Amino acid sequence: MTFQGWILIFVFVGILLVLTKPVGAWLFALYEGRRTPLHWVLGPVENGFYTLAGIDPTEEQGWRRYAVHMLLFNFVLMIFTYAVLRLQGLLPLNGLGYDGIGADGAFNTAVSFTTNTNWQWYSGEATLSNLSQMLGLTIHNFLSAATGIALAFALFRGFARREMQSLGNFWADVTRVTLYLLLPICFVYALFLIASGVPQTLAASVDVMTLEGAKQTLALGPVASQEAIKMLGTNGGGFFNANSAHPFENPTALTNLVQMLSIFMIGFGLTWCFGKAVGNSRQGWAILAAMLVLFVAGVTVTYWQEAAGNPVLHALGTTGGNMEGKEVRFGIAASALFSVITTAASCGAVNAMHDSFTALGGMIPLFNIQLGEIVIGGVGAGIYGFLLFAILAVFVAGLMVGRTPEYVGKKIEAREVKLAVLAIAILPLCILGFTAVSVVLPAGLVGPLNAGPHGFSEILYAFSSATGNNGSAFAGLTAGTPFYNSLLGIAMWLGRFFVIVPMLAIAGSLAAKTYTPQSAGSFPTTGPLWVGLLVGIILIVGGLTFLPSLALGPIADHLAMIDGQLF
Repeated sequence: MTFQGWILIFVFVGILLVLTKPVGAWLFALYEGRRTPLHWVLGPVENGFYTLAGIDPTEEQGWRRYAVHMLLFNFVLMIFTYAVLRLQGLLPLNGLGYDGIGADGAFNTAVSFTTNTNWQWYSGEATLSNLSQMLGLTIHNFLSAATGIALAFALFRGFARREMQSLGNFWADVTRVTLYLLLPICFVYALFLIASGVPQTLAASVDVMTLEGAKQTLALGPVASQEAIKMLGTNGGGFFNANSAHPFENPTALTNLVQMLSIFMIGFGLTWCFGKAVGNSRQGWAILAAMLVLFVAGVTVTYWQEAAGNPVLHALGTTGGNMEGKEVRFGIAASALFSVITTAASCGAVNAMHDSFTALGGMIPLFNIQLGEIVIGGVGAGIYGFLLFAILAVFVAGLMVGRTPEYVGKKIEAREVKLAVLAIAILPLCILGFTAVSVVLPAGLVGPLNAGPHGFSEILYAFSSATGNNGSAFAGLTAGTPFYNSLLGIAMWLGRFFVIVPMLAIAGSLAAKTYTPQSAGSFPTTGPLWVGLLVGIILIVGGLTFLPSLALGPIADHLAMIDGQLF
């Protein structure tokens, strides 16, 4: 580990802390439906959408109606993308003449981008046309991110409202987030990327002459526009197979820093927005503090392990950290930091290959996903997932102080706790269940490149990433088969929507409750004790569930490395 590496980590966190309140204030304005300076330009566009769709943005929806509209919206978008991918060979902007994608591959990709997972079994530049990238995929990058933020707003209203049956209007929330947050930032962001050397063109390729005098064909396309929302919306699906390790997606150290900041920026702001929504900004800062404890611990372990390097190679006389699978222009510190950021959020973009990390260095990205990606988390999804753990934490606190648990003025009763457990339990059920099936069936066993514990880790990581809606991978797994495309697609859908529906039910239940003022017997939920309890509950409930799988994979892998084996 180096001094410069730690400076990068501290500067990264410091910039985000400075941005937290301004971003949170903008989000809070959208949460309340107030006018922003952009309404002068985009207000007529917003109203035009409502008129064309026949939507009254002031009409409030209960949690069931909010959930049904959200599910229908996402289902229709998924079918649309499936059709685009299947018909790709007949559609325009297909300069390299790619055929349509097979049924299982199109299903997997359509579900992947609908659920904000952006898992990619294919190589983007060798499989998809520019039209498929723009119309089939980028539309989800915006709308799946907007859906996540809209759902967070709905849960905030559940905590903030008193004796009400409504949570807002799904269509208004999605439209406002897209128009006044995601599109303006991405417009500026894409211009910055273009100025930094990222391509933005409808040309499919260009022929260049190498230094050796040979001709090489380089894939091109509208990369910058997709890259901007890929990072800001914590989507993660790359235009190129190498993702953010590719120089056309992430050419410099500056673009790398900006990409890392953009992954976390909205997640940081949503914590402040939550505190403002419930009338106590300290609540938001307490949530952010708990997230940062987990994040800094994860970065420390990953950076330490990657900087220490591979003991097998050290025994052979090679010194230094583990640079396998990493770009020289980024180095170990930026690669380790990026890996923890992208898996703490539901992004899944990578600037280094996680499969090439040391065993314990690769364990932290896997563990972040298995916690539910609540350490800052994806846009919207991170904080509503975190609040499910907060409900469990106040339940435990209530048991300790001997009274009905309360959180931000709402009593947490049996219904809310049961629904929170139901939402949280879907992750271990899918991850462990689908992994178990894959390691006993022949169709699953042909996927891993490696044998032994590392091969198990490749399968475990795939289902963790799919169920957690992350999208990154231990790239040794050959996942582009009907077996894995189908099973991973199901895992993505369950991991997204079987968490969302119970969460909305909790929001509806909380909105109908009266406000309970804090008393001397209430457990304080803003100080260090609360932060410590939150971290403890997350590690116990989210972590102990996966200890058997971790022992079979990364920990066994680490012991094998110490014993002198190479994988």
